[in-house]
Amino acid sequence: MKVRDFRKQRAELTKLTLDRANLNIKRFFALDTAAYNEGALSAKHKELIGLVASMVLRCDDCICYHLDQCFDAGVSMDELQEAMNIALVVGGSIVIPHLRRAMAYWEDLLTTS
Repeated sequence: MKVRDFRKQRAELTKLTLDRANLNIKRFFALDTAAYNEGALSAKHKELIGLVASMVLRCDDCICYHLDQCFDAGVSMDELQEAMNIALVVGGSIVIPHLRRAMAYWEDLLTTS
C-alpha cells in the first residue's frame, strides 16, 4: 500500500469509527494513543516495539501505522533492520511477506517525505 493511500484511508475510517463509537471504544483509542507517549521508554523505542508486535501478529495496517510513526520519530535504517530482525526471529518465516511489504512501505516513506 502506498503511504498517501494508507494515511487517507486510515484517517477516514478512524473518523467514521470514532463518530459512531461508544464510551468504551473511545477510551480504548485514548489508551492506545497514551501508551506510545514519552515515558521511561522513548516514544521512538515504543514505536519500534509496536512495529515488532504488529509484524509478529501479521497486521499490515498496524505495520504501516508504526512505520509512519517510526519514520516521524527519526528511526534509522539500522534501527529498523534490527527491529525487523527481532520480529522475524520471534514470528518465524510466516513474517517474511509482511517484512517485504514493510520494506516497500518504508521505501515509499523515503521517497514521499
